[in-house]
Amino acid sequence: MDNGSRRYTMRFDPVQYEQIEEIAAKLSIAPVDVVRRAIGHYLAGQKLLTDSELRHLRVAEYTQVALDAIIREDHPELRDTLVLETNRRMEKYHGA
Repeated sequence: MDNGSRRYTMRFDPVQYEQIEEIAAKLSIAPVDVVRRAIGHYLAGQKLLTDSELRHLRVAEYTQVALDAIIREDHPELRDTLVLETNRRMEKYHGA
C-alpha cells in the first residue's frame, strides 16, 4: 500500500543497530518503527528548541532595549563605562 511515504536506506554502526533491536524487542515493534519514532521525536524537539530560542532572543533584546532606555534617561554618565565593561567581559568570558 502506497501512502505517499518514501523509501530511504540507512546504515548503522553495530552498536547503534543492537540498541535499536533491543528497544524494538522491548516495545514489540519493528526496528524501523524505532527509527521512525526517534526521527519524529528529534524533529519535534528541534521545533520546540527553535521556538524556545526565538523566545529567549526576543526577551534578551527587549531587556537590552529597556535597560538602554533607562540608562540613557536616568544615568547617561554611566553609559560609556557600562559599554566598556561589557566589552571587557565579552573578551574575558567569551573570547569575543
